[in-house]
Amino acid sequence: MRQIVILFLALLTFLACRGQREPNPGEGKPVTMHPRLLLLEGEEQQIMAQIQKYPEWNTLHQEIITECNRMLTLPPVERVLTGKRLLDQSRECLRRVFQLSYAYRTTKNEQYLRRAEKEMLAVAAFQDWNPTHFLDVAEMTMAVAIGYDWLYAGLSADSRSKISEAILKKGIEPSFDDRYNDFLTQEHNWNQVCNAGIAFGALAIAADHPEIESKVVERAVASIPKAMLPSYEPDGAYPEGFSYWEYGTSFNVLFISAIEKALGKDFGLSQTPGFLKTAGFLQNMIGPTGLAHNWGDSGLNDGLSPAMFWFAEKNKDPSLLWTQKKRLSQKIGNNVHNRILPALLIWGAKTSLDAISPPAKRQWIGQGPSPVALMRSSWTDPNAIFVGLKTGSPAVNHAHMDIGSFVIDAQGERWAMDFGMQDYNSLEQKGVDLWNRAQNSQRWEVFRLNNFAHNTLSFNGQLMNAGGFAKIDSWLDTPSQLAAITDLSDMYAGQINSAKRGIAIRDDKWVVVRDEVQTGDKPAKLRWNLLTAANVKIIDDKTVELTQKGKTMLLVFQTNAKIEIKTWSTTPPNDYDAPNPNTTFVGFEVTLPANSFEMFNAIFSPSGALPQVNPLVDWK
Repeated sequence: MRQIVILFLALLTFLACRGQREPNPGEGKPVTMHPRLLLLEGEEQQIMAQIQKYPEWNTLHQEIITECNRMLTLPPVERVLTGKRLLDQSRECLRRVFQLSYAYRTTKNEQYLRRAEKEMLAVAAFQDWNPTHFLDVAEMTMAVAIGYDWLYAGLSADSRSKISEAILKKGIEPSFDDRYNDFLTQEHNWNQVCNAGIAFGALAIAADHPEIESKVVERAVASIPKAMLPSYEPDGAYPEGFSYWEYGTSFNVLFISAIEKALGKDFGLSQTPGFLKTAGFLQNMIGPTGLAHNWGDSGLNDGLSPAMFWFAEKNKDPSLLWTQKKRLSQKIGNNVHNRILPALLIWGAKTSLDAISPPAKRQWIGQGPSPVALMRSSWTDPNAIFVGLKTGSPAVNHAHMDIGSFVIDAQGERWAMDFGMQDYNSLEQKGVDLWNRAQNSQRWEVFRLNNFAHNTLSFNGQLMNAGGFAKIDSWLDTPSQLAAITDLSDMYAGQINSAKRGIAIRDDKWVVVRDEVQTGDKPAKLRWNLLTAANVKIIDDKTVELTQKGKTMLLVFQTNAKIEIKTWSTTPPNDYDAPNPNTTFVGFEVTLPANSFEMFNAIFSPSGALPQVNPLVDWK
């Protein structure tokens, strides 16, 4: 009922807004003249002021100009599919047109305009934008819409006609074809990206097709909450993980920002429960090593995130940009690979880098479809301890059987890691049934995706329950202990009676992983697994030495059970699996009697000293 009310009010607001045609964005009224997407006429001056004030902004600006100079000699993208996708070409077109258009608007150098025009005319001549994989259409539509809108005054009449026609025929019209538009009902990133891309197209050509603008925006305002509500409520933990946060959330923000500028309202979308909190999720997902907690189909490396600047401004919380400020200062020179990079300079036009301070809290807990606990000993110490605990369900889009898995940073290194994703096309070309998440799906035979490849528990060599679910049941945030506890029992239904896991940072010195397992009427063989890139040496029947880059971490097991410490190869068994060089599985196996209860402590200690570990019921 709440969702219906939100949508109804949003649509009423939109229809009322449509009657206000005087261009006065300062009063929240619609803008009808080009440019109307993201950056209005004259707003370039705010960006240029930032460039003059902050060397970091100037470096970013100059990166874009240098890259655009390089683009001048490149041929336009071609309609070349990778497997079933045109997506690489669509994304490259968006990167080029967005940056070239930005370069023209901030320098007025006509070379950039003509090169962007050439790119747009090339893709406008494609037979189609591959609507069978609609993300391709959405990103291509956004690319051409930005260029058309931002460069409108400098485009020839013939170019305007061809580009506008392509937006309509190859972008917008296929989105009303039921063969291609199931994104409208999806609860994941496809909804966010596709609605955003098509809305950009409708806003760009609205002067010639006002009825299309109304139809597309009304539809998007009704559709996007279907993804936003389950994706961000209640705390902002994005179900699809770090990389897909960047994708789905960034395009969601692009949509909201575009309609705010063009139509004067966001129709209440930014107030969707949990949405403004989600910047805390991304901020806390990055460890002091600069590496992300890369669970699910996710990449590992941290990069600049334009959307974080939008969230910092909306929340009036500069501390959300703590890791972004560090990234800006690194000047590594590959920021131009980010296809929406100009949006950072737009959304950060009012950002005071001097006002950015470390976050106050060292722990972030997010529930939802993929609950997480993220904690660290410090925001300022590069050698700080960082722990990320992942729960949730394998049934979530892009999820793995990684429930209860964790990563650990300490001493400037990652000791407990996650493989992250494997390239989809490499699996699809081999005929792998990748997108079926049923219990017996071939998806779970992919080496990186099942529970045996994650830092979690397995019983009797069986897969986790693909339909199971676990949440963060309780947590602690005290000066001496940051901790989270999860009940994993549903993940092992029919295998054991119960399993609970607690993970803690103790006294800013140790990481403690405690597991408490109750078997059923049959014995159960338990495998406790850790994936690491460190060199592994088994010291004795309770101790493992991990070393990397001259640093040492001891992994000490405490239990009354007769465990056998082992290592396992990370070389996958299938020809479709990606290789995993320079990694090792280490842990233990133990056979637990029927109807027994056992506890296991795994303590990560840099010195060999060990803390006292109490039962989970006493973690208070």
